[in-house]
Amino acid sequence: MIAVVGGGISGLSAAWYLSRAGLECTLIEKQARLGGVIETGYQEGCVLEGGPDSFLAAKPEALELIRELGLEDEVISSNDSQRVTYIWKDRRMIPLPDGLMMMVPTRIAPMVTTPLVGWRTKIRMGLEYFHRAPAHAVERSVAEFIGEHYGQETVDFLAEPLLSGVYGGSPQALSADSVLTRFVEMEKKYGSLTRGVLASRRNASPGGAIFRSLKHGLGSLVEALRRQTGDRMRVVHGEVEALDPAAGGYRLRVNGEWLEAAHVVLALPAYASSRLLAPFDAELARLLATVDYGSSMTVTLVYRPGHLDHETRGFGFLVPRGDVRFIRACTWAHRKFPHRAPEGWSIVRCFLGGKGHEAVLDLSDEAVLEGVAEDMVRLMGVRGAPDFHRITRWRRGMAQYTLGHAHRVSQMRARLAAFPNLHLAGNFLAGIGIPDCIQTAKAAAARIRAAC
Repeated sequence: MIAVVGGGISGLSAAWYLSRAGLECTLIEKQARLGGVIETGYQEGCVLEGGPDSFLAAKPEALELIRELGLEDEVISSNDSQRVTYIWKDRRMIPLPDGLMMMVPTRIAPMVTTPLVGWRTKIRMGLEYFHRAPAHAVERSVAEFIGEHYGQETVDFLAEPLLSGVYGGSPQALSADSVLTRFVEMEKKYGSLTRGVLASRRNASPGGAIFRSLKHGLGSLVEALRRQTGDRMRVVHGEVEALDPAAGGYRLRVNGEWLEAAHVVLALPAYASSRLLAPFDAELARLLATVDYGSSMTVTLVYRPGHLDHETRGFGFLVPRGDVRFIRACTWAHRKFPHRAPEGWSIVRCFLGGKGHEAVLDLSDEAVLEGVAEDMVRLMGVRGAPDFHRITRWRRGMAQYTLGHAHRVSQMRARLAAFPNLHLAGNFLAGIGIPDCIQTAKAAAARIRAAC
């Protein structure tokens, strides 16, 4: 028997790839439902995502899995013709300039005319074109890396809000090597990030939408994995209390009973895997425990036609760290994707928490809604109450790729080699997105298939 511990997208994907290889497994999940941070709800024709609402189209693993499951006809693309993101600054919403790739400018006129940054930063952005690659590059934080190229104002009003919306972390703590890997490679090759991005665009084939999702929400992916894995996956709901070596593999104690497994896939947060692996290798457990995690929450507000006294344009907005009260970012889900709401309805997804702001998760729902309502007035001028709402808390749900992360993961893999029947998967290894999780699960399943 093969045991897969964790029923999120990583564990479910591992079970799926094992079943495709003709192997059976037991999936162990302590929660009553499967899917992990993917949690889709439905109310009055609205698709309400409690966790991620999409995945990057540029990374192929998610689309490949969706095609294998026969869900290709359900794939929808973001409405990129309406893709404008705003930054809250000086008590107003300022659109991100056209031509930005993350925080790298590629067009002159939009950067010259934007009030988002001052003239000193604009001049520095222009001179960055002549930036030379460092002779001996060392690992830098995102703040240090972007600051060296474009200055502190770019860190504060571009890098910090953009990356906190993805990682929920601080640019002073996140590793550029692990978070901005592509840009670090561009720096090595071109010196200038602007020159590197322009070169990559010249060489790239015309692309489609940046984000993809499923018509009925990402919960459809979870349901399809559960259904199509079928009898080859037995689901046990309970927490793994202990993991011990046994003849030919391992023993797992779940709900007070022992299960035997030839291979074990730990598709868990790093801190949970650390606890189980401490009896095997104290250093491996220590490395896993050093992976930091952020906590966040989503507050989804739904308005019937005519009940939102604000015209939403674009995809949403971001709030820089220094101006955070409750809302750190906001997505207008009914504009970002089609099929999210009936005609005329509005879905506003607010994001709260993140590193340094986790205390909001301990507030009551009533206090959270009161704070969000105040921010909606302050940020958008919205005074009307939503027709209904949904609050979802994610405690320690997002791995933080802090300084030294790549080295830690390399050491983990090296130590794990001493235990060939143990495998790791999850968002702390090679990327935090859905495609990244699927890739780690697929790799674990391939190693097991090769050994069986």
